Amino acid sequence: MAETFADPFKRRAKHGTLSWTLVALFIPAVLFPLGLWCLSDHPRFHWLCDIKEFPWELWIIATSGLAATVAGVADWRWHRSGRTAIGAPEHHDELLALLGGGLPLFGLMVWASFAPAPHFLLIPILLVALFTVVLICHDEFVFHRKRCGRYETVLHRVLVFGNGTAWLAWMNWCFVRGGGHG
Repeated sequence: MAETFADPFKRRAKHGTLSWTLVALFIPAVLFPLGLWCLSDHPRFHWLCDIKEFPWELWIIATSGLAATVAGVADWRWHRSGRTAIGAPEHHDELLALLGGGLPLFGLMVWASFAPAPHFLLIPILLVALFTVVLICHDEFVFHRKRCGRYETVLHRVLVFGNGTAWLAWMNWCFVRGGGHG
């Protein structure tokens, strides 16, 4: 009986700790616009000084990335509200997808955006993207398919499709149009 009362208090105590899921969610959302701002003086990114010259891909990246981030924060708040809870295995899988897939992918994307000839990074980027998709699918099919209601499912879809759309727009900008490579 005493354990039943101790559990909610343990759970409540965890709410005050730093959420690595939330930190990982915000890294690209903060670093992307900050990186663009820092590049505005770089000759290869001269177009950043005039909003009318922004490539259409940048607008897709910004809007779909923002939608994904908002959905991710809403999902995080949904879990913190107490209406639903995730167990340790699911939390581990989500962190692995964010930190083991999403962040390395973001790092490779940054590298490719600066590389004079980024094509040598195409295979590593695709491999990490596929690895990330497998991790996300595992999380969705193993944990979310049975447990999630309509609201949480919508949040997950906006998060996944928003990030996927941003990635595809970046792939087009970097590898098809040549991005800042001329």
